[in-house]
Amino acid sequence: MIKKILVANRGEVVSRIIRTARKMNLQTIAIYSEADKDNLFVRQADEAYPVGPAPSAQSYLNIDRIMEVIDRSKADAVHPGYGFLSENPEFCKALEERGVIFIGPARESMEAMGDKIQSKRVAIQAGVPVIPGHDGAIANADQSVAVAREVGYPVMVKASAGGGGKGMRIAHNDNEVREAWETCTSEGRSYFNDDRVFIEKFIDKPRHIEIQILGDKHGNVVWLGERECSIQRRNQKMIEEAPSSFIDPALRREMGEQAVRLARAVGYYSAGTVEFVVGAEKNYYFLEMNSRLQVEHAVTEMVTGLDLVEQMIRVASGEPLSFAQKDVKIKGWALECRVYAENPYRNFMPSTGRLMYYRPPEEVAKIRVDSSVFEGGEVSMHYDPMIAKLVTWGHNRDNAIAKMEDALDEFAIRGPDHNIDLLNTIIRHPRFVAGDFTTAFISETFPDGFHGAAPTEDGTRAFAVAAGIILLVESSLYRQIPVLQDLVVTVDNEELRLTVERKDGIEMVSFGVEDPVVVSHNFKVGSRLASFVIHNQSCTFRIRRLAEGHLLSRGGRTVTAVARTPRHHAFARHMLRKKPPDTSRLVLSPMPGVVRKILVGVGQTVNAGQILCVVEAMKMENAIRCEQDGKRVRSILIQVGDAVEADAVLIEFE
Repeated sequence: MIKKILVANRGEVVSRIIRTARKMNLQTIAIYSEADKDNLFVRQADEAYPVGPAPSAQSYLNIDRIMEVIDRSKADAVHPGYGFLSENPEFCKALEERGVIFIGPARESMEAMGDKIQSKRVAIQAGVPVIPGHDGAIANADQSVAVAREVGYPVMVKASAGGGGKGMRIAHNDNEVREAWETCTSEGRSYFNDDRVFIEKFIDKPRHIEIQILGDKHGNVVWLGERECSIQRRNQKMIEEAPSSFIDPALRREMGEQAVRLARAVGYYSAGTVEFVVGAEKNYYFLEMNSRLQVEHAVTEMVTGLDLVEQMIRVASGEPLSFAQKDVKIKGWALECRVYAENPYRNFMPSTGRLMYYRPPEEVAKIRVDSSVFEGGEVSMHYDPMIAKLVTWGHNRDNAIAKMEDALDEFAIRGPDHNIDLLNTIIRHPRFVAGDFTTAFISETFPDGFHGAAPTEDGTRAFAVAAGIILLVESSLYRQIPVLQDLVVTVDNEELRLTVERKDGIEMVSFGVEDPVVVSHNFKVGSRLASFVIHNQSCTFRIRRLAEGHLLSRGGRTVTAVARTPRHHAFARHMLRKKPPDTSRLVLSPMPGVVRKILVGVGQTVNAGQILCVVEAMKMENAIRCEQDGKRVRSILIQVGDAVEADAVLIEFE
């Protein structure tokens, strides 16, 4: 009987497991690194113990230190969460030797499915279709070229133990496959202690569909519908939904039965996920099996009504499943957006720092926020950049999307950069709304990088109205209404002239000779979030005060909005603009991180696209490339192992 659970992980998954364990009247134990000592999950647990310095290899991956905590705390079970040791057979073996229950599958199942090379062989034996490719480990970069040519470009290079987007790269030619082999080998060694790499064919127009399974120790296995995880960047998922708008009932059943067949082939029990790549013609191929809880398990919970963590604990305790396949019902639609600490305006560069302001939407009306961060806490460069998972449920897909639009508008963060604008843009995009997308959606939709949602006339006017009302509320001008108040509002580089008048306590806003628009709002001085109703349409704005004007965000678009009286606007035209500094001779770090490689020397001439150095941040290696041809290196201001801040000078050209 399980009474005391140690959660061998960090962040929001620990908070999630603690919540379920308490519901089941179980005690919880957290472990934490030095970087996480003030994290919310540490305070939420009944007991918490330090396990080492910030680097995960010295803390969350340190089996010996975790075993010491298990002995001290007298934990009788361990839930590994996801990532870190969740699919590590050696960890399972160490627990078995102490008689501690592992809340997950049997070690033998994990060994068979946690290794991508071995799991592919198991799938072939079980009759599950697999992606064409080379099923052995690639010894070196030269062999990677030979195998890629044999398989046919484009190819996917993968670390055998990789996951979560780490150790995965697409290659279209010989140079790219060499570079991908180096990077995947390095990331596999750093994050999974396994540097084996393999290569398989990259499927054209792929969709990423995964089947959630659940089995017990009595031979019962069921599948719990599918999740669509095709909206990705750098092979890391950003938006997930259940069910998929692409999968029809017949294909859903076939893929579910294939997933169960694979699970039975390895004697699988506990929660697990069988991932497939599905082509445009709905031909599907086994990708991998994750023998653990998935980050996106929340959407399955929302549409099935099941608590997967609770089910895992019950299975680990030896209980049989309390339901059969015929009892599994999918109700409604659920969406999950991963809120990351990264800057999509700068090619998704990781961002760190203190959360100066953190206000997620309220968890009401089928809105769920999984997070363990808090206002005043730090987002560290040592771990995954996820700040929170935002989940909405609706009676249908359109309803779930509408709720997500409102929830993202109401999600306010200040401090580290974040990807809320990008998420907001994606879920409003016509292709996403129509369900017409693949894993290439990000690169196809934003080929030149993300620059915010496209401006619309109505949207720009809404920003102008909000900026005008905010100015009036924050100044003595507000008390002068109902005297007509003319304003000039600059939204980015566009000027709009409007007039505000109050009649019977209601603001009326007009643009030129047009009929006035009725506006109501709840904005108060100092507010960082405000709702406006503009001509019967509800709009929520995130607000940040600038030296002059405001930074307003809504619907995937962030603008600088400055409202002035006509007189002040005329004066502002004469203000001098400060020129930005010339950094053309400097290579700046786009993010805080640790220098892992320096690939050029002083006096060397480099060309556009050439890798200068590699900076590791948030469990990813980021290649810093030269942007122009014929640049000669004058000085290198870093060494391997240096910790650098964002915008730190790395290399100087002549």
